[in-house]
Amino acid sequence: MSVTEKDLYRDTPVRYLGYANEVGEAFRPIIKKIFVHASYAVSIGYVLADTADKSRKQYAKPEILGGGPRGAAIATGDTLLWQMFASVIIPGFTINRICWISKKALSAGKLKGPLRKWGPTAIGLFAIPFIIHPIDHGVDYEMDETYRKFVK
Repeated sequence: MSVTEKDLYRDTPVRYLGYANEVGEAFRPIIKKIFVHASYAVSIGYVLADTADKSRKQYAKPEILGGGPRGAAIATGDTLLWQMFASVIIPGFTINRICWISKKALSAGKLKGPLRKWGPTAIGLFAIPFIIHPIDHGVDYEMDETYRKFVK
């Protein structure tokens, strides 16, 4: 990918599709579990679309530039790992815990009514934009220090 080319899956609002499961997690206390599970299906669909896109682009490159079957396999592994950690596993856990802690804190405050019911969801939704970039950068760093060192 050139320096000026934007990555559709990481540099545009499409990136937020990877966070559909966080929206599901934020709403977990007030919606049926099937909808939470459906939000994970959207996120994993996004992960698979990005993985297929990166793999296809890498495969199309000449082998001397890291393309072909080996390059595509490396790109597939890299993208799948990165996306699963940066879009599904770490953010899902983070929002789940933020909502859980918020619910406990609001319950301890003896709040009643809509604030107690909707408060954890609102806090979880509010947190999503703030966790994206730190998680993305953290996953980049960890992959640079582990997986990417071994496959190059």
